[in-house]
Amino acid sequence: MAQHDRYISPFSTRYASDEMQYIFSDDNKFRTWRKLWIALAKAEQKQGLAITDEQIAELEAHKDDINYEDAIAREKLVRHDVMSHVYAYGLQCPKAKGIIHLGATSCYVGDNTDVIIMREALQLVRKKIIGVLANLAKFAEQYKDMPCLAYTHCQPAQLTTVGKRATLWMNELYMDLEEIDHQISQLALRGVKGTTGTQASFMELFNGDSAKVKAVEADVCAQMGFAKVVPVCGQTYSRKVDYNVLSAVAGLGQSAMKMATDIRLLANFKEMEEPFEKNQIGSSAMPYKRNPMRCERICALSRYLMVDVLNPAMTAGTQWFERTLDDSANKRIAMAEGFLAADAILNILLNVSDGLVVYPKVIRARVMAELPFMASENIMMKAVKKGGDRQELHERLREHAVAAAAVVKQEGMPNDMIARVEADPAFGLSREEIEAELSPEAFTGRAPEQVEEYLRDVIAPVLAANAEDIGQKVELNV
Repeated sequence: MAQHDRYISPFSTRYASDEMQYIFSDDNKFRTWRKLWIALAKAEQKQGLAITDEQIAELEAHKDDINYEDAIAREKLVRHDVMSHVYAYGLQCPKAKGIIHLGATSCYVGDNTDVIIMREALQLVRKKIIGVLANLAKFAEQYKDMPCLAYTHCQPAQLTTVGKRATLWMNELYMDLEEIDHQISQLALRGVKGTTGTQASFMELFNGDSAKVKAVEADVCAQMGFAKVVPVCGQTYSRKVDYNVLSAVAGLGQSAMKMATDIRLLANFKEMEEPFEKNQIGSSAMPYKRNPMRCERICALSRYLMVDVLNPAMTAGTQWFERTLDDSANKRIAMAEGFLAADAILNILLNVSDGLVVYPKVIRARVMAELPFMASENIMMKAVKKGGDRQELHERLREHAVAAAAVVKQEGMPNDMIARVEADPAFGLSREEIEAELSPEAFTGRAPEQVEEYLRDVIAPVLAANAEDIGQKVELNV
């Protein structure tokens, strides 16, 4: 049953997926601790410590059935989470209890698990970015030729195409994907380093044999599926790792917020809308409204994510010597919620990018209202070819443009610049000759080709290499 008498994070109830919530769950955390204890025992046995196959088998038998009640009761007594779980595991594994956590410090399970969880979370984030890119690739291909107004300073500039604008959103997400892939490739286990990173406890266990200590660490690393361990550390891996990882994830917030803001503005122009459910209510007071609430939520969560990256930044800078515990409480909130926010953002992006609604007639009407201004150079050059004076025509076009703009802005009337040019004998052009210069498709430059090239050269190889991540559907709480 829902608990209505205490705070519950909206990430759990409204925003983040079950997949991402599991990655940061107690079950995933403490099962990973047990996997690390098993890996350590196996590696130590291989290097000659008196650890039996029977003890390892006993640990394996109970790696997933965590006795939380025992661990919670023990932690109330000893006030130490790792030793409480060592104790609880030992209750289930009486033959192996003496070799659990042998030679290790708390950060052996804590920090190594954090790295493992970050890798799992990054992989889920990248999977969803791929899904968004696949959706937007279809959209860009479909609308690569459709002219639309482009804006600088949020004022109509030259034309672009609906598909070309989508590639701008895609390219920022692609940059995020590259950075996330870089972080995944750079992740290294903390390894088997001991209390202050010197491996002194393991040197004691193996009678000063450095080769065996290094072999244990390499073995654990391989068992946990990593290619490398950090080369040096204190008690913890450098907290700059958390900053680097969350910075890459927060970059997604920047890209998502920019895309969502564009869609919100386009919705105001009535050119494009996010999906709208059949029975969805846009406003409690205004039944006709279709508010861009999905994109608004993307922007809200993106702000949270971008600000959250300050937490690991300050944590990294305030660590004393080999470690200080003021990282822990902040870290366990900031890292988890940063990933939960990114996951929530991507869930909405998957939904929005799969159902964007385009209104071609509105887009065309808005283009044609501005095109006479944009076509002025072409009109001028046609008049010059018929014997007109370029300098004179340029000035007359400027005057006509100013007057036509005043009619639009001050009188609320349609753009009459074409009629003004037609009536001006200095140009010597008929309406047919002028309108021949008003084909929007002639003003989009290489935009359609750019879309084709970008999809073919940049996005297609990514989608081909990650085909299993395409076609994801999400159910949103809206």
